[in-house]
Order: sequence, then C-alpha cells, then structure tokens
Amino acid sequence: MQDDHYRLLVKRYLEKKSGADELEVFAHLLNEGKLDKYLQEAMDADISAITNGETDVVKTLGSKKNNWLPWLKIVSAASVLLILSAGLYIYLKPAKHLSVAKQLVKKDFTPGSNKAILTLANGSQINLSDVKNGVLAQQGAAYINKSARGNITYQAANTPSTVTTPAAALLNTISTPKGGQYQVTLPDGTHAWLNAASSIRFPAVFSGTERKVAITGEVYFEVTKNKHKPFIVTCANQQLTVLGTHFNVNAYADEKAIKTTLLEGSVNVTNGTRAVILKPGQQSKLSADDNSLLVTDNADTEEATAWKNGMFLFNQADIKTVMSQISRWYDVDVKFEGPLPADHYRGKISRNVNASKVLSILELSGIKFKIEGKTIIVK
Repeated sequence: MQDDHYRLLVKRYLEKKSGADELEVFAHLLNEGKLDKYLQEAMDADISAITNGETDVVKTLGSKKNNWLPWLKIVSAASVLLILSAGLYIYLKPAKHLSVAKQLVKKDFTPGSNKAILTLANGSQINLSDVKNGVLAQQGAAYINKSARGNITYQAANTPSTVTTPAAALLNTISTPKGGQYQVTLPDGTHAWLNAASSIRFPAVFSGTERKVAITGEVYFEVTKNKHKPFIVTCANQQLTVLGTHFNVNAYADEKAIKTTLLEGSVNVTNGTRAVILKPGQQSKLSADDNSLLVTDNADTEEATAWKNGMFLFNQADIKTVMSQISRWYDVDVKFEGPLPADHYRGKISRNVNASKVLSILELSGIKFKIEGKTIIVK
C-alpha cells in the first residue's frame, strides 16, 4: 500500500497535478530519500515525460553532451528544495553546485519590475513608477492615464483642448531601463509590451492615413485592426507594416540580427531593398552585418515571447544570448574571461526569481561565475 501511495505522489507531481498538501508531503519524503526508488522507476519507464520541453521543471543542457540533463539525476537524500515560483520547483544537490549562490547570499540581484519613463512632447519626463493612478497629462486632444494595474493608456479628451498644437504632432516616448518592463495602450487601442532597455515613440493621436511608431530594444504588439490605416513599426534599418496582428520584435543594438516573430495575421518586413511577408509561425532576421533579410519557418514563438509571459526560455541559445537576457533583466554588467563556450543551452525558468537561482542552474552545465559588485564574470 505504501509503494502505491509513493508512486501516486510521484506520478501526480510529474503530471503537475499535486495540491499544496501533496507538494509538502512530496518535498518531505524526497528530502528523506524515501522517493528515490520511485523517481528512478518513473525516469526508467518514460524519461521523455520528464525532459520534454513543455514541463515547468527547469532543465539545463550539459556542457559536455548534446542532450538534456535530466533533473532527476541530481536528486539525492540531501537535496535542497528551492522554491522558484508558485508551482515551480527544482531539487539540487547543495555544496559545490551552488557556489554562485554563496557569493550572492549577502546581496543578490533581484528581478526587474514595472518601471519606465514617459517623455512628453515638450521634453518633460514622468517617472511612471512613482506617479499615482489617474490622469498624468494632456497632449492635445488626448489624456494620458495610468490604470490601477499600472499600465498607460491614451484616450481622447471629452472637452476641447486649449493646446493649439495638433495631438498628432505631439510625439511621446516611453522607455524602460535595464531591470524594467512596461505596457502601454496606444491611441488606437493597440497594446504594446516593452521588455527591459527598450523604448517606443508615437504620436498622442494617430491621424492621417497611417499609424507609425518607432522602437528600440524589444517590444511585443497586439495591433488593433484597421484596414484603412496601416500600422507601421520602424527600428534601425527595418520597417514593418501591418493592418492588425500579433508579433514580437527583438531589435537590441547588441544582437546579431533584428528578429521579427509573427504569431497571428501577416506582417510586411522590408530592409529598404527587399520586402517579405511573414505568415504565422515565421520569423525574419535582418542581419546587423550585411543588412540581409532571411525568413525562418516553424519559428519557436514560445521562446520569442516568453519574456512577455514572465519566463526565461532558451532553445539552443548560446551563452552570450543567455547572459544578455540576464544582464538586461537584472540590471547587471556581464564580462567573459577566456573564449566563449561553444555549447548551446535549453531551459525554462521564471523571471520572477533572483539571479542566484538562474546562475546556479547554469552552473550545473559546467559554467563558472564570479561576482564583483554589479558585474557577473563568466569563466
């Protein structure tokens, strides 16, 4: 009977069906080493159920082998339970695997949060983290509001404006720092999510025959449909034209290419000399080196938009890509000692955890880190 009970606990945990009480019992029995036998049975019976890309249990690609490092292989009677986020757990051996966590025990790097600066047409700035909810300013015939959820919306004023400058000529900019993110509802109802170290520039009111914005960094759009007024996004040497769709643009200046990933509808992408039309599931890459424009089918849309959903998600990412995301989100500098590792990494973890949790997991693949002030040194 006890065997059946333990097997059921393991089965429900792996299927992510455990309740709070079951998780507490599971953790207690695991730390006592009483579940090792049943976890091994489950791993032997169907290792793919443990290591598939959809599970919320964090996985790391080993630096010596081109396959997943099954998390169960590092379970032991002396395991330490690290609560990464609600419903998300990983069990790690203590001691040598957690060297970076020991370095950060006194001052860890906390995750980013909702913070941004709004720059009005006259150059004045509003710190969106500090101001109270409600009307923040009026730009021509548009009111700027901060909602109870902390988002910014642009709405048409009910009373005539005393400002003589047309709202369409009043350009506003919302910018996030490293360690920040923000959401804005543009004057036409389009929703835009800004990742860390990003910006979007737009008029207080869209008039004329087009809706045009300019971005830096990374922005996810859900564009309000209007077949008579195309929505245009410019960034560096690229211009996107849509009528109404969902897509993500990664245009950080320190990346090798501008990546546009389409989730819904269609997008016309041009680099000035060539134009392509993306279909859902496709991704365009505009090279920073030679301005070439390529299209990839069956793009990993979940990876491209994971940041918006509060996750780090890596699918065959190199170490520079991984550390760039960590640098922006935790507002830290990153330096490399020696040549960059040639390995690629796969994994998924909440962005709501401290940096020590993420770095500790990466250490399992053989990477070593050294912390000096606000700089992470990759050895």
